[in-house]
This record gives sequence, C-alpha cells and structure tokens, in this order.
Amino acid sequence: MHPGRIILIGWVIYALLLAVALARRAPRAKKKIPRQLSGPLRLLVIGATGGSGRELVEQALKLGHQVTALVRTPAKLTIQHPNLRVVRGDVLDYTSVESAMESQDAVLCALGHKKFFGPSSILSEGTRNLLRAMQSRPVPPRFICESSLGVGSAAGRLGLPALLVFVPLVLPFYFWDRVRQEKLIEGSDLDWVIVRPSVLTDGPERGAYRHGPNVGSYILPTKISRADVANFMLKQLHDDTYVGAAPGLCY
Repeated sequence: MHPGRIILIGWVIYALLLAVALARRAPRAKKKIPRQLSGPLRLLVIGATGGSGRELVEQALKLGHQVTALVRTPAKLTIQHPNLRVVRGDVLDYTSVESAMESQDAVLCALGHKKFFGPSSILSEGTRNLLRAMQSRPVPPRFICESSLGVGSAAGRLGLPALLVFVPLVLPFYFWDRVRQEKLIEGSDLDWVIVRPSVLTDGPERGAYRHGPNVGSYILPTKISRADVANFMLKQLHDDTYVGAAPGLCY
C-alpha cells in the first residue's frame, strides 16, 4: 500500500477515535473557590519512576515537601531522602491507591505507559481510582495531572508531524485514553489542574517557558524539558490561576 494512503488511513482512525472521545464529554463541575495551600505539603506522586515523575520527586524534596511515591517496583526509584516514603502499589489497584492517599495535601500525577499499540485504559482507569480515593477524603487533595498538547482544546498544537504521522500511526489509542483521562478529571469536583506539555526532552531545568491556553504550534513542533514540566506542576500547588483549567506548556 502506498505510504501516503497508510498515513491517511491512520489519520482518519485517529480523528474518529478523538471525535468519539470528545463526544462523550463529562459534565463540568460547578465552579468553586479553590482551597488555599501554603508551606511544605504532603504530596503523593504517581508515575515516580518515569522521567517527569522522577523530576517531580527530586524537585519536591528540594522544596521541603513530604513525598510519598506509589510505585509498582520500588527498586526502580533510587532516590533516597528522609522526606521520601516509597510505597509499593499499583494505580490500577484501588486498595493500594486508597492507602497511599491517606493524609495527603495534593496529588501529582505523571502517569504514563509504553503500551502504545492496541486499546488501553491504563491512564483513564488509574485516574478513576485516584479521583475516587481523593473524593473519599474529608478534605480532598489538589490534583495536578500531566497530559499532553494535542488533547482536547489543544488538539493539533503538537505540530504537523505529530498530527499527520506520529499520533495517528503510533499513538492513536494512547491519545484516546488521554482524552478519557482528562474528561474524568474535568467532571470531578476537585481542585484540579491539567498540564499539557509539548514534546518532552531530558534537558535541564530552565525555569522559563510559555504556558497558557494558546501555546504550542499547529505547524512546527515545540519542546519542553521534563524538568521544567515538574517545575511548572509544583508551582500549581500554591498558585490558583489554573485551577479548573488545562494550560499548555512549551518553550
């Protein structure tokens, strides 16, 4: 089959998947005043053994926070610190999520996976467990979740190569699950922030980047380091600007 036809078929499949997911929009929660957070916090980090998650743990500890990392394989998290508690568990197991959620002030979610081919619900089902556990607390924690440009209102903002080739041919099911994950969060009554970074790199933390509803590009790909994604996510603990919103993030 001609390569151009393969790309077209892949794009159509991705567009259909995205359209179906967007059609099943969760109802938006009623607007409320966010709970003010101050000082060092007790943080639960999900996805701590991944690139962004590891940065979240390291930077949170440097800022003086108490960190609990829920991981399936504790040996993969080699960071050692008196303020770090590593808990063995699985985000798909509600019991372990509920136990790790005890007494937390906020949840930082950098959940991801490498199951790119074929349907998957790891992101949405894991997030469903997190939301359920958070909403069962007397004072629900703030929820800050890493997603991606290219999802929801940021569709297409990863640039043309991602829109026409990479997403529809390699990651259609992954992005569809991202859409479902975001809709679950938007339908909750938590103080939530969805962070949508552009193409991720392992570069250093700059502390200077663009953020907001209109960042990214419909033409050329943009980038952001995982270190700066963590920097921005941690700032959302004490900044209410984007509570109930999904800002994009790139250089």
